[in-house]
Amino acid sequence: MKRVVSISLGSSKRNKRVETTLRNEQIVLERIGADGDQKRMRQLFLEYDGQVDAFGFGGTDLGLEVNGRYFPLHSVRSIVAGVQSPVVDGGGIRTVVERQTAQQLQTLLPPHPKRVLFCVAVGRYAMVRGFLDAGYQPLFGDLAFGLGIPVFLRSLSALHLLARILLPVMARLPFSWIYPTGEQQERIVPKFGAQYMWASIIADDFHYIRQHLPPSLEGKTIVTNTTTDDDVALLKERGVANLATVTPRLDGRSFGTNVMEAALTALAGAGRPLSTTELREMLDEEGMTPSLLSLTQ
Repeated sequence: MKRVVSISLGSSKRNKRVETTLRNEQIVLERIGADGDQKRMRQLFLEYDGQVDAFGFGGTDLGLEVNGRYFPLHSVRSIVAGVQSPVVDGGGIRTVVERQTAQQLQTLLPPHPKRVLFCVAVGRYAMVRGFLDAGYQPLFGDLAFGLGIPVFLRSLSALHLLARILLPVMARLPFSWIYPTGEQQERIVPKFGAQYMWASIIADDFHYIRQHLPPSLEGKTIVTNTTTDDDVALLKERGVANLATVTPRLDGRSFGTNVMEAALTALAGAGRPLSTTELREMLDEEGMTPSLLSLTQ
């Protein structure tokens, strides 16, 4: 049986283990949180190295690709230095799948104003391009959600400029400065209510969406991944109408793109991360489309 372990900087309260079947093969998918402790995270990678078919790197990315340029996140890449088993962060799946998300949602959602809020758009660049292709008016909260500066961008050119200027610097900052980790993921400090309310769709990593969640999101659609039953209950309580996840729900939750990319890497058996072409071929076979959950019933 194939085995995949996703080691995450996030909370251990979200740990999960699922045995499932993908491409007619049994596979174990497991998620282990390091509670924001990078030393503990590296320890786990070294402990499981050679015992798994592939690792997922969760809670952050090893790098970000924006407008054809790759920005490595140096503050976290050292965590997997020397690890022999394949390590993937889900970026390949996001490149392939998330560009199609907006178009696929068109047939699943009722008519709605085409307004979308991305909390930190540089981390979901393929999805951003897909929503723009589908005619959505965007609002990019990278400065607000990522750095606490209450400024929102409204154009792709402004996002490109921001990425060129800030990502090389941010890539070297301590990761906890720019992303909620460990216990920080459990706190909600409502902010930016006007921006949440402006949008029909709020799309991003769930921890970014959750950290400033307003008391009411009546009628909104959330597009994200890695949600638990508690997350779903929270969104339902806030009045969210629909929850769309870009990876399948397994055993009551959706695993992150890093887990799903690691699963496909393990099943391919090549002993290395897969190219986007290889992932696209495997994803076409699996038919991975957004999973839409109505929260109003």
